[in-house]
Amino acid sequence: MLTLTGLSKRYDTGDLALTDITLEVPAGQVMALIGPSGAGKSTLIRCVNRLVEPSSGTVLLDGQDITRVRGAKLRQARRQIGMIFQNYALVERLSVMENVLSGRLAYLGFWRSFLRQFPSSDIKQALNLLERVGLETMFDKRGDALSGGQKQRVGIARALMQNPKLLLVDEPTASLDPKTSRQIMRLICELCREQQLAAVINIHDVVLAQQFVDRVVGLRAGKLVFDGPPSALTEKTLTDIYGEEDWSTTTGETDESDEAAAAAIDPLKPIGQGGHP
Repeated sequence: MLTLTGLSKRYDTGDLALTDITLEVPAGQVMALIGPSGAGKSTLIRCVNRLVEPSSGTVLLDGQDITRVRGAKLRQARRQIGMIFQNYALVERLSVMENVLSGRLAYLGFWRSFLRQFPSSDIKQALNLLERVGLETMFDKRGDALSGGQKQRVGIARALMQNPKLLLVDEPTASLDPKTSRQIMRLICELCREQQLAAVINIHDVVLAQQFVDRVVGLRAGKLVFDGPPSALTEKTLTDIYGEEDWSTTTGETDESDEAAAAAIDPLKPIGQGGHP
């Protein structure tokens, strides 16, 4: 379980990016962070894995206070936190398999990491994950030969190679077409539920969040202004989060014709399956 208590971040410029954020994300729950640009979504994710130092408050992962550890203990804590990036963050000259195996580098000694000498158990796990994300036949392709959706699948497999307890996901669909975006969101949610991982996804696409996640947290100007199920995102709550706009198409009910149209562009989703994978 991830527990944030009174988490705040003030930058050296004096700007307050986060103000007293308190929430819990239990194992197996996929939570979406939504809000306008500059609301503090990326800052919150980076405070959790200490890429940004919080100004105050605590971050607990299964009871361990991540904000208090330093050096080797911080590196050990980060092993438990998988990160999936908007820009994929692959080493494009390396193969798909090598990129996935890089998720185990923090567990190897210096020389084995330097020489990329992975035990057979790691190689077997990587092959299993590549099969799970649908890339089992592409293990030897270079990263720069992949499409955006394929690169994101490699990033997902790499994060899971850490055997994490928590996934932090930063705009996983921002550069993808609508069909691929749905497939990637479905895959992330399925894997989190299968492996009982807590997940925090920073996402701008409200409709996509409504379709797939268990819970939505809305930030505005660094403050938590909404926390609830996707079904509770009314026009009023979206206005509270983003400001005045016509939200009627975002909060409308999905009818059977909408489901059929969605299935037509995304054959992986059976008609009538509903919002969750």
